Amino acid sequence: MAPIDPSVAAENTYVDTPILDTPTPKRKVALVTGITGQDGSYLAELLLEKGYEVHGVVRRSSSFNTGRIDHLYKDRHDRGVKLLLHYGDLCDAKSLITIISTVRPTEVYNLGAMSHVKVSFDKPQYTADCDGVGVLRILDAIRDAGLE
Repeated sequence: MAPIDPSVAAENTYVDTPILDTPTPKRKVALVTGITGQDGSYLAELLLEKGYEVHGVVRRSSSFNTGRIDHLYKDRHDRGVKLLLHYGDLCDAKSLITIISTVRPTEVYNLGAMSHVKVSFDKPQYTADCDGVGVLRILDAIRDAGLE
């Protein structure tokens, strides 16, 4: 699968979030799935403290749940913004390809998963698709973007 043209990525980017400078060998750019969860929010905070540029993947939802990262998130127009959010889903290969080929992270942390136990039992195939096959989608997107 060929990499997605970065100009197409804007439609999947959270509130037209600008992509920061292209990574250089000295820069650390992390992509975190599950950033709005407990572990993802702690990881984002740690990475920001260590000077990383952090990009988080959030699902589109009617209940936009960012409470765990609200203290980290700054307006994208402010100077020195190091945390950017992008709409995406582990069940949607196109969104992952677009995000990864545009952000070009130097590190990827996959903490995204079906976190609601009842839903995971009620919809086992969907859960397996997102949690299991979602990892393969991330790996394919990394390969397609030409990242190491």
